Amino acid sequence: MNPTFERYKTLIDERLRRFAERSEPQSLYEPTHYVLGGGGKRVRGVLVLLAADAVGGAADRVVDAGAAVETLHNFTLVHDDIMDRAETRRGRPTVHTRWDEGTAILAGDVMIGLAYEAVIRGELDNKLGILDALTRGIIDVCEGQALDCELARRVSVSLDDYLHMIAMKTARLAETAAEVGAIAGGGTPEQIAALRSYARNIGLAFQIQDDILDITAEQADFGKRIGGDVIEGKRTYLLVRALQSVTDGADRVLLDWLVDAHGLPATEVANMRDLYERNGLIAEAHDAVRSFTARAESDVAAHFDESARQSLTDFAEMLLERNS
Repeated sequence: MNPTFERYKTLIDERLRRFAERSEPQSLYEPTHYVLGGGGKRVRGVLVLLAADAVGGAADRVVDAGAAVETLHNFTLVHDDIMDRAETRRGRPTVHTRWDEGTAILAGDVMIGLAYEAVIRGELDNKLGILDALTRGIIDVCEGQALDCELARRVSVSLDDYLHMIAMKTARLAETAAEVGAIAGGGTPEQIAALRSYARNIGLAFQIQDDILDITAEQADFGKRIGGDVIEGKRTYLLVRALQSVTDGADRVLLDWLVDAHGLPATEVANMRDLYERNGLIAEAHDAVRSFTARAESDVAAHFDESARQSLTDFAEMLLERNS
């Protein structure tokens, strides 16, 4: 990781550890600290600081806002894991697996409160603007999650349907991170708009990359069940394009089985991976990741100095190269 990103990640980690000051009731805060202390690249928190720096603000002064966005991200993961019946996250048992669903729901809920508290009590400029951006963002993320569930039940899903869903479910929180950082850093409306577009495009690239990794990654690297999207019947870039383009008899039978049964047994994950590879869909998805990343880089070309452009480009490329 770039040294600047590593420093920003450390700042976010240190701020999240302050939430550990709350310990009672233990049944609530033990799982909450378990989630927030679970590591990860802190992509969204780092993006808040990166956006503030890009508009000429002081990254060190917006750490509370970065921690707030990162905490909201973790709230969505805890609840998503319940809905997806996921057993692992980042190589560890999910909260509802280690404890129970009720505990996981409460832990996710309290993270929303902790995120807003971090902003309200933090030494930040334009708190109202930040809170407005957070509120709009989290509503959109919830709408995106609902769309994800709806698409899984639909027989016909277009690529535009899929891209709209991931723009809401995944890219929207990245967009919120960039907007919050730019607001906190005192950015102009033009800079805020450019950073939002940048973040939306890297968010789209990030989710398509996640779709690829779900079926191609090694278990030890990925930290969660390989092929979970296939097992759950989720509409991914790969599946949507397969349903649009694959006509071969045996492959079509497998795809129709997945759609009709709303998912496949784990024993069929390898067959689906072979289907995607055989039909060139994994290569196509990689092309889409690169395309959205290039769009993200072009979004910031006209609005920031060379140093900021390079940092934003490096950040996008780092996400492109991830394997987990």
